[in-house]
Amino acid sequence: MKDKEGLILQGCGGDLQEWENGVNDILTKQNILLNGTRFKNVMFFQKDGLTNLLFPFEDVEINIGKLSMWRLQTHGQFGGTWLSDYVDNKLGGFVESPEKFKPDCALIGANGNIFNLLGIAKRTLIDNGMVAESKEMCSKVYQCGSYSEALNVLGDYVNITSVDEDFEDETESVVMTV
Repeated sequence: MKDKEGLILQGCGGDLQEWENGVNDILTKQNILLNGTRFKNVMFFQKDGLTNLLFPFEDVEINIGKLSMWRLQTHGQFGGTWLSDYVDNKLGGFVESPEKFKPDCALIGANGNIFNLLGIAKRTLIDNGMVAESKEMCSKVYQCGSYSEALNVLGDYVNITSVDEDFEDETESVVMTV
């Protein structure tokens, strides 16, 4: 949930659905939740022997100033904190997702017809055991409205290299084996 925010309440014992309903009702009555919106995707997790609830700020309209004051006023009761503060202070920060692998693919210098380039990129992915990714890439390319947009999609899946670079690599390996 990096780059997202929410409210965490700590030490929520008992029926979690009652907590969700009760918090939604309280925040609605205090005009913190606006225009009939309610927290729907409430999640729970355990940390340090406590059951905690996360109320993500997605698909809700909130008066954030009032919520901030409510959180401070009820901190002794609910241990309320922001998701970003909790993750930084209790969990050591968000985990970065690893860079996804993109195999090298010689497209620079190849016939520039987008269908030719797509075929080369697709074959490269399949040769690297990335069949699902090849299908996903093709589907996205077919939906593109321009050549440059399609090239960007290819670049999301493969590391675009030059045909000349591949030729140089093959030449070097031949020279080494002689």
